[in-house]
Amino acid sequence: MDELVERLVADIGIDRQVAEKAVGIILGFLVKEGPADKVKAVLAAMPGAEAVAAQANAQGGGLFGAMGGIMGTGTQLMAAGLSMGEVQSVTRAIIAYAREKAGEDKVGAIVGAIPGLSQFV
Repeated sequence: MDELVERLVADIGIDRQVAEKAVGIILGFLVKEGPADKVKAVLAAMPGAEAVAAQANAQGGGLFGAMGGIMGTGTQLMAAGLSMGEVQSVTRAIIAYAREKAGEDKVGAIVGAIPGLSQFV
């Protein structure tokens, strides 16, 4: 996941710690909200992603995570230190990275299955 985190830091200009947290939040969201078989295949194509997602879900989102869904995830990302514009940029970058590693068909099936996600990517 270091490659992805480094891209977020370089391309978006966010702090490394915020980038790491954002990756975990978004991957955790995909695990919770996406079709399990498709998400598992995408995470398997991204070395280290399964562990990052599992850790994020184990930590939970506290009060913000209780909101759930895409709105709760956006709130978690903003609480982690991202602006609304950065939330969208980070989400797009993570989904683009997933497409590079796992392919458009697999990632597109996940994006299409999660209500509201397509407007962020």
